[in-house]
Amino acid sequence: MIARLFSAAVAGIDGFEVQVEVDARQVMDSARVSVVGLPDAAVRESVQRVSSALSNSSFFRPLDLLVTVNLAPADVKKQGPGFDLPIALGLEMAIQMNYEAVPEPLRRAVPGRMEEWCLVGELALDGRVRGVRGVLPLAAAARDAGRRFLLVSEENAAEAAVVDGLTVYGVRSLREAWEVLLDPSRFEPASPASGALADAEDLDFADIKGQSYARRAMEIAAAGGHNLLMCGSPGSGKSMLASRLPSILPPLSFEESLECSKIYSVCGVLRGSDGLMRNRPFRAPHHTISDVGLMGGGTTITPGEVTLAHHGVLFLDELPEFSRRTLETLRQPLESGRVTISRASGSVDFPCSFMLVAAMNPCPCGYLGDRRHSCRCSPADVVRYRKKISGPLLDRFDMLIDVPPVDPASLLSRPQGESSAVIRERVVEARGRQAERYAGTGVGCNARLSGRLLQRYCVLTSKQKQLLLDAVHQLALSARAFDRILRVARTIADLDGRKELADNDLYEAIQFRQFEKQMRA
Repeated sequence: MIARLFSAAVAGIDGFEVQVEVDARQVMDSARVSVVGLPDAAVRESVQRVSSALSNSSFFRPLDLLVTVNLAPADVKKQGPGFDLPIALGLEMAIQMNYEAVPEPLRRAVPGRMEEWCLVGELALDGRVRGVRGVLPLAAAARDAGRRFLLVSEENAAEAAVVDGLTVYGVRSLREAWEVLLDPSRFEPASPASGALADAEDLDFADIKGQSYARRAMEIAAAGGHNLLMCGSPGSGKSMLASRLPSILPPLSFEESLECSKIYSVCGVLRGSDGLMRNRPFRAPHHTISDVGLMGGGTTITPGEVTLAHHGVLFLDELPEFSRRTLETLRQPLESGRVTISRASGSVDFPCSFMLVAAMNPCPCGYLGDRRHSCRCSPADVVRYRKKISGPLLDRFDMLIDVPPVDPASLLSRPQGESSAVIRERVVEARGRQAERYAGTGVGCNARLSGRLLQRYCVLTSKQKQLLLDAVHQLALSARAFDRILRVARTIADLDGRKELADNDLYEAIQFRQFEKQMRA
């Protein structure tokens, strides 16, 4: 008889079910084990891990067996060590069912109803069960396939138990896994992780002195999900502003939280004790990052920083210092909200809907326009520095602002600005208006408006049309920038609770693109 069990694997950030079939037959010569079904190196190496784990766990392992392990569907590549546990248990079941020479002390009862179980785990040589990456999407795949129970390592159990409709058991060893399968009622199912909020490091907008213009820009960006570029001399507070942006963003919805958690689970950076992510991601890669690190890829295709920033913020500090090639890869994902990684082994599609926030100096030395420091850069140096950022990439920013140096006197002032909690209330209200207005359209915020929806929800009077056309001609803006002004104006109106765009909404939105002309000069 063939032992048939069920496991799961990850493709991209989603899981899919894998059927593990084990056939063990007695032969006259030495034992051989074959694993088929497009296994990668980690899966093929499971033969050695499984053999040692069975022997060191006091399971019967005869030397005259021909073992064939099939991983179905056979036309999909299987990766990772998570198949160790189902292969080992399937092999032992096949031995107990088919091998008549099992010594009586090692004869075991065979678990039944295996069609209700999904098993995932890596084995140590001594039989311990280790955790694997991506257990959250694996658990979701098991539930969607109709499995009632999931057996994983103890360290993965709390993370997997977050998935509703699935009873999860965490085990520490191969022997314990066999006992759980025989009689699960003797064991306590795992409880889902608490999902407490992560430490926000007390980052609050109340800490920022001055910079009222930049604070207003950050609030508008958060309310509409807009991309923002800040330019200012060193020490003006650009990084400080960016790091506090997540504190005024709306909380993640359940669907967003689940999707972000799946991404971090696949990358192995979601701690099992955290449960689902509650805070929006904030990623700030160093300017030496490669295009693969930013977009994703590698021999085993994994998500990059743009995907880790999904539903959150990607902050690029010292923007001109990034490789030109790396920056240009951002253009398409910023428009579509997805990135497709194609390799010889196949293609993987990752989500990457994020806010892009970037910071840069006005010149190579950083002090152009600073009244307290003299700039040492020639005009050619400044032009060369700014040309590192292409026109098409600049077009992807909804707002471009100048962040001037802070007046030292304001640093000693007692009054503080508004706290993040106060600003967040206004942002949440504005996002709520957008959610109600765009219900059923697939658009979540103003930054995603395009085409007919933009024309429908950003209706202009004759005066406003002329105002916008004049600004486009004077600032030499592109058609894409034209649309982005309308989106920002729509967000400003939402913050003030207006259904129709006012003239002042357009004036303020245009103001946030005036710095673009300096960048292109």
